[in-house]
Amino acid sequence: MKKYPIYTIQRFNCNSVNSDFYINTFKNHLLTHSFVEEPHRHDFYVLVFFTAGSGTHEVDFDKFNVRAGSVFVLQPGQMHHWSLSEDVEGFVVFYSKEMYDLYFGQKDIDSFPFYSSANTKSEIVLTNQESVSLQPLFKMMLVESVERKIFKQDKILNLLDIIHIELARKYNETVVPEVHSYNSKIKQFGQLLENKFIDKKTASYYANTLNISLKHLNRICNEIVRKTTTQVITERIILEAKRMLMNKNLTVNEIATKLGYDDYSYFVRLFKKNTGMTPKAFRQSKR
Repeated sequence: MKKYPIYTIQRFNCNSVNSDFYINTFKNHLLTHSFVEEPHRHDFYVLVFFTAGSGTHEVDFDKFNVRAGSVFVLQPGQMHHWSLSEDVEGFVVFYSKEMYDLYFGQKDIDSFPFYSSANTKSEIVLTNQESVSLQPLFKMMLVESVERKIFKQDKILNLLDIIHIELARKYNETVVPEVHSYNSKIKQFGQLLENKFIDKKTASYYANTLNISLKHLNRICNEIVRKTTTQVITERIILEAKRMLMNKNLTVNEIATKLGYDDYSYFVRLFKKNTGMTPKAFRQSKR
């Protein structure tokens, strides 16, 4: 029975600055780590920038078309895999939250909008001009990673930060336009949900913990993601259920229990209501 792996940065040791960082061209990355074309997860952040080629990239069961200018930003725990053409070109970068947050101190990785919660989108599509302007930054970071010079890690992290800033500006223009003070609260909600969704499933719990009314939290969710608080909570639970269903060693009943549902039949009804199929049917469709 197949169990989908969770990879650490140590698994990708080529060109690493230390145990918290990895960079490579995408073509070389696939040559030495072909196993990443199968469904898997990471315990670190992933940044991928395509400069040529085509294909598809499936992230947590959402499928994206890959083309020149495609950028993907993945958070720890997301399940993904690729199906790519042979002429694919680009860069892949892995890094840990600890490395980034410790270096920059007052700014943390989650401050970037594409990493702010579990509900953000993984895809950013650059124009040709934007793609051309970012390529030198990736190339400098790659060159720096294989040389032995003073301030090596400082240069790499600052290049990575500049790339994040440029991507954040593009992301806010095209994906999630800034919406006054609601942004801060939706980020707090997303972080709280990520830590508590297995144990706490009521919208009122999150509103009370955030010291706001449920009506106000619903207003924030509707304004930012066009969903109710309950819908956001349920979608996070269903996403985790789908991830677990990819592990054939777990029975549906075991998954229900791990997600905090003692009533197996209720969990099956909830899953079917939100996906249109039973957990078993979903698992069969992904074989």
